Amino acid sequence: MQLEFWEQQLPFEYPFTISNGRTKTHQHSLMIKLSLGNWVGYGEAPAIVYYDVTVQGMMEQLEKQRKLIEKFALIDPERFWHFLHHLFPKDPFLVCALDMAGWDLFGQMKKQPLHEMWQTTWDNTTPTPICDYTLGIDPIEKMVEKMKAHPWPIYKVKVGTDYDIEMLTALRKHTTAPFRVDANAGWTTEEALIKIPAFEKLGVELIEQPLSKDNWEGMAELKKQSVLPLFADETCVFEKDVATCANYFHGINIKLTKCSGPTPALRMIKEAKNLGLKVMMGSMNESVIGSAAIAQFLPQLDYVDMDGPLLMTELNGVGLDFSLDQNNGKIAPLHRPGLGVQYRAPFVK
Repeated sequence: MQLEFWEQQLPFEYPFTISNGRTKTHQHSLMIKLSLGNWVGYGEAPAIVYYDVTVQGMMEQLEKQRKLIEKFALIDPERFWHFLHHLFPKDPFLVCALDMAGWDLFGQMKKQPLHEMWQTTWDNTTPTPICDYTLGIDPIEKMVEKMKAHPWPIYKVKVGTDYDIEMLTALRKHTTAPFRVDANAGWTTEEALIKIPAFEKLGVELIEQPLSKDNWEGMAELKKQSVLPLFADETCVFEKDVATCANYFHGINIKLTKCSGPTPALRMIKEAKNLGLKVMMGSMNESVIGSAAIAQFLPQLDYVDMDGPLLMTELNGVGLDFSLDQNNGKIAPLHRPGLGVQYRAPFVK
């Protein structure tokens, strides 16, 4: 195989802010290209400050191990993931990008989209979850403005402020769409016990990561009392976390980058369903490439949050349609081999 990689920066339409004041105007990502003859596969890993992941750091690791990666004989993507997992044991984001590119390349070789390789059916009649549109934290007037500028059937609202209830109350005046709320571990137990009942009355359908990832006592109490389903995000990173989360949450949000790629994600979905957990797959603001990888899981998911391309003013691929039959949020099936999309140099929408 031939390995190529580079840094990508795509601008957000609006500065993107979550709890604790974390804001970004661009998404920096590592892009990977694996080539074998005429076949090409792409992968992506976003840089995330919270996890101390930088593009430069990932690129340095890739350069160190380039020869070993290029010598690998890709006859089974799962074997490739195990090889990568041992090669980069402390770099799940990097492993994810390579695993994604490996699956894309292998799909090209087999002339199959990934969902078919994973033994799932996806056509225009397949019941798949609707993708939400995320509203990052802003002054209430600005959040209302953003929502009105982007009519959508479901909104994910970032919270973790001292005006969360006022925020949702104001937004509710301008839409009948369901809300999903993501606190990004920004609440105390006491806050959550006050806010969740209020949010239930405001048409919120689920709460994502209400408390800090190590607040097990608080989550136990919250699960007893919550009138809304609770989903783990920061608490559920790797495969080993799924069983633990079953005791404290109603569902999990799997992030491909955090868990180290599509290969372990497949196992996490199976385990979660066996434990009776609902399964969401979420975005870390991936571009078209990373979002297409998420889309290939849609037949297996209960919820999906893959709106990175919706939040940005530039795209880096074609073929990902967020409005099947003009229904916003309904992803059109991807039937091309591999990820199902075609990479392009970034272009303005």
